[in-house]
Amino acid sequence: MIAETVQLRIGSGSARLQKYLLHRSLEFQADRHRPAVIVCPGGGYLSTSDREAEPVALRFAAHGYHVFVLRYTTWFGEYVPDLNEAPPGNESSVWPQPLLEVAAALATVRQNAAEWNVDPDRIAVVGFSAGGHLAASLGAHWADAFVREKVGVRAELMRPDALILGYPLVDHAHALRREEQAAFKALVYRAHFGRPDPSLQEREALSPVRYVNDGTPPTFLWHTADDELVSSRNSLLWAMALEERGIPYELHIFESGVHGLSLADETSAADGTHINAGCQKWFELALMWLRSR
Repeated sequence: MIAETVQLRIGSGSARLQKYLLHRSLEFQADRHRPAVIVCPGGGYLSTSDREAEPVALRFAAHGYHVFVLRYTTWFGEYVPDLNEAPPGNESSVWPQPLLEVAAALATVRQNAAEWNVDPDRIAVVGFSAGGHLAASLGAHWADAFVREKVGVRAELMRPDALILGYPLVDHAHALRREEQAAFKALVYRAHFGRPDPSLQEREALSPVRYVNDGTPPTFLWHTADDELVSSRNSLLWAMALEERGIPYELHIFESGVHGLSLADETSAADGTHINAGCQKWFELALMWLRSR
């Protein structure tokens, strides 16, 4: 495997694209262009979770995928935040910088497909939690003039061929379910909206489910019914929006599991609550779905 990091120069951000490229061995499949996934870790736009980054990348790589982990611009930058502290420097919203970065990341992979041995017609974007919001936003807005003008490439270079969304936030009306999460919710809103109390109109404007269109790619979704942070209604609403437009999707709602499960096993767990035998199945189900596309 070749592991390298590419700096993405887009706007004022500090995004990095971590490449995990499988060797082009002369012993087998020497000329095969492999499918690829771009992984967007979660973290509430405060930081990007390590648990939803390299462990996920290595799992996909073990199944023959080239993988790119996007460390997009977040409020706190390159460290796990103390939620009681203020971020360094400017406290303005990071949005829409991450959207431009994921669009640029996808365009970069397509533009380098020949060199990196990537099949340009089989590139999926995988997102967890806030990373799911980011992936879904790309799925809804990849053809928008604003994105095209800011990234400076043809729209088709930025279109995902598929989305895989794990416990995604796609509708700000159905997030952070419990009242005791109010302080965290305010911090996330400050990162995303620039203030802790955005209006309903502002929240709707940054809810990608409201912008699903005929160009939104097929999607695999998984969630847990008792997710304590982001309601499973988010995945249900995305599936319903796709259904209304005849866009293929696969949806799995597992009965129980905490938010942020990642792979739901020892390879990505921070503690025992992140080990969930029932939810571990999502990865194999997602692989089967991708291969059927």
